[in-house]
Amino acid sequence: MLPKLHSFLLLFTLPTISQCAAEYQSPAESIDELNPILNGAPESNFYALASNTSSTLRYPFALKADKTIPLDGYERLAEIEIDGQSWAVHEDLSNRNGQIVFASKAGEQRILPKTAELSAPRADARYPYYAGLNISEVGLALDDLLATKLLQNGEPDEDLVRSTIPPILRGRVTWTSIIGNVQANDVMAVFAFGSTRSFQPTHTMPELGKYTSNRTEGFVGGWMPAVRKVFPVPDGENEYFETILFGDVEAPDPFQIQTWHRMAHFSKGKVVNVTFGHSYPTFSKVQGEPEPAAFYRALFKFGEYWQKHLADKVVVSLPDQSWSDMVSYAFVKELITRPGGVYPKYGAFDRDYAGSEYDGFQDVFTTSLSANLDWGRFEQAKAVLENYYTLFVSPRGDIAMRGPQAGQFGLMLSLLAKYALYTGDTATLEKYKSKIVATAGVVVKLHDEALALPKSDAGYGLIHGWSESDAALKADPGVYWKPYYANSALTARGLKDLSSLPLFAAESADWLRRSKLLVDRTVESLRASIFPGTNPPYLPPMPGVKKTFRVAMAAAPNSSEQEWPHRLYTELLHANILPNDLQNQIHNTCRAYGATSMGVVANVAPTPYPDSRDILGFISYGYALSLLYQDRIDEFVLFLYTHRYHVHTRGAWNAAEVAQTDGLSTRFCNPAQLTIPSIVRWALVLEHQDLDVDKLYLGRGVPRTWLATGRDISIKGAPTRWGKVDFLIQAGAEGRVTAKVKFGGKVPKEFEVKLRFPKGSKVGVVSVNGQAAEVQANEAVLIKADGSVKEFLIEAKKA
Repeated sequence: MLPKLHSFLLLFTLPTISQCAAEYQSPAESIDELNPILNGAPESNFYALASNTSSTLRYPFALKADKTIPLDGYERLAEIEIDGQSWAVHEDLSNRNGQIVFASKAGEQRILPKTAELSAPRADARYPYYAGLNISEVGLALDDLLATKLLQNGEPDEDLVRSTIPPILRGRVTWTSIIGNVQANDVMAVFAFGSTRSFQPTHTMPELGKYTSNRTEGFVGGWMPAVRKVFPVPDGENEYFETILFGDVEAPDPFQIQTWHRMAHFSKGKVVNVTFGHSYPTFSKVQGEPEPAAFYRALFKFGEYWQKHLADKVVVSLPDQSWSDMVSYAFVKELITRPGGVYPKYGAFDRDYAGSEYDGFQDVFTTSLSANLDWGRFEQAKAVLENYYTLFVSPRGDIAMRGPQAGQFGLMLSLLAKYALYTGDTATLEKYKSKIVATAGVVVKLHDEALALPKSDAGYGLIHGWSESDAALKADPGVYWKPYYANSALTARGLKDLSSLPLFAAESADWLRRSKLLVDRTVESLRASIFPGTNPPYLPPMPGVKKTFRVAMAAAPNSSEQEWPHRLYTELLHANILPNDLQNQIHNTCRAYGATSMGVVANVAPTPYPDSRDILGFISYGYALSLLYQDRIDEFVLFLYTHRYHVHTRGAWNAAEVAQTDGLSTRFCNPAQLTIPSIVRWALVLEHQDLDVDKLYLGRGVPRTWLATGRDISIKGAPTRWGKVDFLIQAGAEGRVTAKVKFGGKVPKEFEVKLRFPKGSKVGVVSVNGQAAEVQANEAVLIKADGSVKEFLIEAKKA
């Protein structure tokens, strides 16, 4: 259950938000015989990781919860009491990233790993910046030159992608992290030295300020929001300063964030000096600083608190633990930034983008609902849905935000259908049925207006409307009220998906009719709009235009109807309603004509500039989704790596709305932060987007290099419209790959298991449950099922 909310607004207007039903969280069936590692994943308190000195975030697997680790050589720091039980606090000081262990007299352990990554790594001589190109070439070219370079040998190398451009070093905000809790309505920003607006660690440990050149950023708890900064002493023999700080999870304050701090100096595996703080500088000698036991008790409670808040998240195991941690941290970040864990916020801390004028932004709602559903967080998904439809959707179906986006109305409808299919909770949709029908009514009205146009009009039958919220702030918003293909595509998707629910039986026939009309008209118009003589063929984002988006925007930098082409193309691809040939041509248009940067959707400026080719942190996840559907897996892997290393800050994992290729960025935004959870889930488990097609894809986006590690790649209890699914794939000795699938509910009529053998190997003989199977041209096995068998073992040997 969500905690009691402390937001005055939520208390008075949404008393039922925290009463989300728990019955949707049915436990997954055991698959002990299939996956001992998954079943060994911890389910309570903290998970355990062995110590690791790597600065590139390469972690071993989590230890089983029922095992303890020897504490020989650990430093005993304090003893605390929790609920009448005594716990000793130990820390591994043998290396810089040694974990903290709470050990009870009863033999239990709670283990908090530490992470660390250089915040500003220097250029790697093995990988020249911009792949050896001039930065101005990259910025001004139509073609995505960096993507072409990185994909020239097939699947891109992760280290190469990480090192090809500078990491995010600076931007519009000066803070490096945020901390807080779920119940409060605000956050606290953390700055470079580990200071906040209320506490300065250099007051008690001034040496921290001397050693910033090789600062690392990370967390205590792997994915938990306890910020950890390490300041190595140059030429020191394992000597460094460290600061740890986190939000007080027991604080009842409605707006203020109470904070805990530890500042420490270590040398040669020993504590030289350590000081503690709580929220504010010490006022007098009488007051004094907190006792060590108070800090460690708060840290223990912090670990329990966050483990509980993410207890419903689907368990995933990946060769590099940091990818799993990033998924979890994104949901933690959302809970911290949403007042009471529920009320929407586009950004955090700063007026831009934490101001109330952004709260109703449709992207905040759609990205959150999508990601939480994909990771089994049904209680949070319900809270987000109820909040939005109570406070931000009017009885007329419009939204409380300055610029409603036509396409996003369609995506909202599609995700409402997904909510019902995943959770089985149609009661919530019935509660808001009149508003949901009104939401559909908005696009139905727009469709009627389009059908009333002369058939000779290029926009006939296509949804006219703003695609981007910022259009409402332009001098003449009417310039952007146009028949963008994305508007019709997402509307068609939403109407079709929602019509599948019996709750909307009265409306479904009309919605299905309109959906088909919109698909047919969009396809017809797109085929007729391909620019003649272009190679690759250029497909515009709207009908009736004679200039490419770059040429049009350069001619009218602040008033082009083709502004924000990144959203126009991404949402068109996200809907996935086009035939494969057109869907692929849209991807090719984006790559060749200036709408991608290093494989991710570009934030296309009115006029290109030579210093950067901006990367779009949010919205772009729809582009990645389409890459998977089109089986363009090498490009998907490039997107995955680029977004992780160049949209997020290193170690602190702040996701930017827009990141530049020269190390600059704009502000943090939640939709960008939720991109990695979405695309990691889709890489492992992906449903066919058409609800009338009974098909599932497993392992479609798994990088070859992940499989080459020999470690398991698995997800347990992934929700789908058929029920929960367990999937594991692992490479073994002698060129063998094994995949295991278990369906907890219904079984789709067919499902595909991708076998992306490591580079240099090809798939040879394959069997499914002991029977010979055929490998398709795309390295996948297509399994047709009648529902009588729910567990499948796929075994493959290299050719």
